[in-house]
Amino acid sequence: MTTDTAHSAERAAAEAEAAAHERKTSPRADLWQSLGWIALGIATTIGSLRMDRLERQDINPYTVPGLLPGLLGAAIVFFGLLMLYRSWRRLAKAPHVPHARTEADHAEMRRMWTVLALCIGFAAGLVGHGLPFWLAAAIFVTVTISLLQYAERTAKNQRLRGLAFALAVGLGAGVIVTLVFQEFFLVRLP
Repeated sequence: MTTDTAHSAERAAAEAEAAAHERKTSPRADLWQSLGWIALGIATTIGSLRMDRLERQDINPYTVPGLLPGLLGAAIVFFGLLMLYRSWRRLAKAPHVPHARTEADHAEMRRMWTVLALCIGFAAGLVGHGLPFWLAAAIFVTVTISLLQYAERTAKNQRLRGLAFALAVGLGAGVIVTLVFQEFFLVRLP
């Protein structure tokens, strides 16, 4: 019995290692993604530096518009550089290793484009077009969670439960984000 247990433990460990290897992205994909993150971080930082500092209104330097986006932009650049370094090291170890696209790669790409479309839809279609911000944010969060967890919830036969969860989180996030921005950061939201 102990031999069977040892073999099943070894088999489980080998399957877990194979699954982890399957999920690893290629060094080239990491390289291109890191360059994209670095460009986004630089653009965010430049945009935040170009914002009005409101000096004429005697605004405290720690509450000026653009401070948080500038810090976030700098953090994105920092982590993009770390990702670039990691991909560069991986490419140096195995420069000519081809990476065959797997179904997991395609699913990850679909998820990325879905999230990008949802974010653009939120920014261009929901915010500032008549809906209160809390409702727009609640719709965005609810739809995002519902779409990204749809396959998992369907497989578990929990679609209604998943929708209820997404709706609860969406409403909570919409209200909390609105309150934080309006009450703590004193930002008027549309």
